[in-house]
Amino acid sequence: MSDWAPVVIGVVLFVFLQPGLLFSFPGNGKQLEFGGMKTNGKAIFIHTLIFFGLYAVIILALRVHIYTG
Repeated sequence: MSDWAPVVIGVVLFVFLQPGLLFSFPGNGKQLEFGGMKTNGKAIFIHTLIFFGLYAVIILALRVHIYTG
């Protein structure tokens, strides 16, 4: 049996937390932009920290598992 939770959760978080797709914090012109499809270095760094924090909480603290087979 293999645990697919880290893969599935990582992909879902990656898609939803892409800077510029749903929101960009900090944005290019404003502090928070929605659906701008543009990014900058600060936004990439902030979104990386948010991704890592959420991923660690979901996988390590909540101990989510998805088994197949």
